[in-house]
Amino acid sequence: MSLRQLHLLVVNGITFIRVPFILAFLVLALTHGWGVQRHLLKEAPSPSDVWAWVALVCLTLSALTDLFDGALARRWKVVTKFGAMCDPLMDKVFYLIVFPTLLWLLPIGKPEERWHALFMVILTVLYLLRDQWVTFLRSVGTLYGADCAATFLGKFRTAMTFPLCGFIYLYIMLYDYPKDTMTAFRWVIYAGEAVAIFLNFWSLYVYTRNYLPYIRKSISEK
Repeated sequence: MSLRQLHLLVVNGITFIRVPFILAFLVLALTHGWGVQRHLLKEAPSPSDVWAWVALVCLTLSALTDLFDGALARRWKVVTKFGAMCDPLMDKVFYLIVFPTLLWLLPIGKPEERWHALFMVILTVLYLLRDQWVTFLRSVGTLYGADCAATFLGKFRTAMTFPLCGFIYLYIMLYDYPKDTMTAFRWVIYAGEAVAIFLNFWSLYVYTRNYLPYIRKSISEK
């Protein structure tokens, strides 16, 4: 095995290891959330917070892989089209698992957060629709040899969303903290979600503008 092949193996391994980390987060977060729900219904004792902290660690490690795979690929000069397509796929897997999990967990320990959960539904739908549209644009672009690598804005949106999800989950974990002490934390999360929606629409506009010539060319062909 050549050094280049070894570097490719490491970079791609870091990219794909995001999936088991995020699946572990799903199982652990739901296990802890179910325990919290039973505890609040007085059906069981309070669950151990160890599960929640390990879930948060898995969520964090999953997010960090997005930083290291690209950085190592550029450092070792093994940036490939395969990697450029896999990275957005892993991002979609992250969103598809984390957003619905947070939606289910949010109202359990904090009934007053039902409106927040509704806002999270809107955020989730917007994210997934944006990602499907960008996937379509890239598919059309590949027909004409377009560079389908993620834009800086797209990367920034992802880099901002990962820690935001971690903060939301941390906020959910602290379900038994007094409501007044969590006010500032809650408003930071609200602000982060508002920025996320803005970046979502902005990146949607940028990708559509960049790929519009290919869309027009595809439509005009007989």
